Amino acid sequence: MALSDEDVREILRLIDESELDELRIETSEFKLHVLRGGRAAPPEEPAESAPAEVAAAGNGARTIDAPMLGTFYRAESPGATPFVDIGAEVHADTVVCLIEVMKMMNSIQAGVAGTIVEVCADNAQLVQYGDPLFRVQPGA
Repeated sequence: MALSDEDVREILRLIDESELDELRIETSEFKLHVLRGGRAAPPEEPAESAPAEVAAAGNGARTIDAPMLGTFYRAESPGATPFVDIGAEVHADTVVCLIEVMKMMNSIQAGVAGTIVEVCADNAQLVQYGDPLFRVQPGA
């Protein structure tokens, strides 16, 4: 069963209105894990999240995976230059994108040093936990 963007928004709205601190839903086609945090970032500044998960990919490249469910943004605002593009050198603490969750922007760090060789997600696309965002060729 595929979920639409509206389905996901409704799930997040229900979670937001509930008393739950954690929710995990898993099916063969879908995984959702939501944790209610104890701190909130000011609306004018993106919140710093933990570095994105990095998985090994073919040819020695590493994959930067989405650490949460949300909307993927390559730049800070519409029309702005993307944080990184193919050929960009990144370090573990380099911010590579934003993921919006419930109107809160979360800065995603590379978690690995190297060169961006592929952008795997489309701008403004809904991504799930574990979805590949970028592929990075580790530096020597």
